[in-house]
Amino acid sequence: MTKTITPDKAKEIIKENKYKFFTAHFIKKDNTKRILNCMTGKRWEAKTDRTQPYDPSNYNLIKVYDLKKKTFRIINFNTLYKLNINKNKYKIL
Repeated sequence: MTKTITPDKAKEIIKENKYKFFTAHFIKKDNTKRILNCMTGKRWEAKTDRTQPYDPSNYNLIKVYDLKKKTFRIINFNTLYKLNINKNKYKIL
């Protein structure tokens, strides 16, 4: 059964399930749909001395680790439309 939630509730659910795998369905900047199998909690190691130019949480974004590509990606909660986590399916309004 699919539950309907808000983007803020989706953010809460993802943060509560740190280190667990989930599937996010969202629309990229170029208006194509992407399905991403990912997880949060993995620590990012900088390869240079540069710092991150902005904090993703200030822009309603979250940094996740893409399990297929083995790299970090950014998910925009404003374009997230479906979330599968802990055997639960959510539709985001």
